[in-house]
Amino acid sequence: MSSTGDGRSRPRRPASLDAAAADRLPGAGDPAQLVELAHTTAQMLVHRGRSSDDPAVLARLIALVEDEGLSTVAALWSSSPSDTLPGALWRLYALRTWVRSDPELVADRYRQGVAAAPVHDVVAGVPSPPGAQDVVTLVDAVLTGLYRRDLDVALDRAAAFCRVVATGTAFDADHLDVADPHGAARTTTGAASLQRTAEELASAARLWRLGRLD
Repeated sequence: MSSTGDGRSRPRRPASLDAAAADRLPGAGDPAQLVELAHTTAQMLVHRGRSSDDPAVLARLIALVEDEGLSTVAALWSSSPSDTLPGALWRLYALRTWVRSDPELVADRYRQGVAAAPVHDVVAGVPSPPGAQDVVTLVDAVLTGLYRRDLDVALDRAAAFCRVVATGTAFDADHLDVADPHGAARTTTGAASLQRTAEELASAARLWRLGRLD
């Protein structure tokens, strides 16, 4: 806690990456130090969220990318392997950023994928039929679960969401195949990337349950 001019205490700014961490961000940093920094900040944020009942702390954790900037968060965690805590956190925050960038498209692809992936739809827990705000609410709820409930459940939920959207994205690619072959190829690549992310998140969930995600 810090103090105000009138002697009252006030909470420290929640969920912010500290100045020392910011000073150690790339590019010519020692790779070993950057790996250590990635793990330390990831563990710090998860511990901070789980140890606090303050809604403001949770809100700041969920909005980490908006507060710190995607490039800062990417510099910390994006190079971390998917089977590490910082790697898993990066994938969750990157997913949230992508969904919020075009929620109408994501909702449309989710709707297309639901019929072919009903089991994953149940795990993801998106209202049916989902609208743009529903998919935004879902990714925020996943991060809420990360800091308030079992981390593996949050990772599994995000993985299921990615699988449904990947299926819908593949359907989109099929629809574009004749009219826009280049667009179809890009969309197919996007579907494959989402499927890979789903597998990585599901694997991270398994590692957490085994006590091996750090």
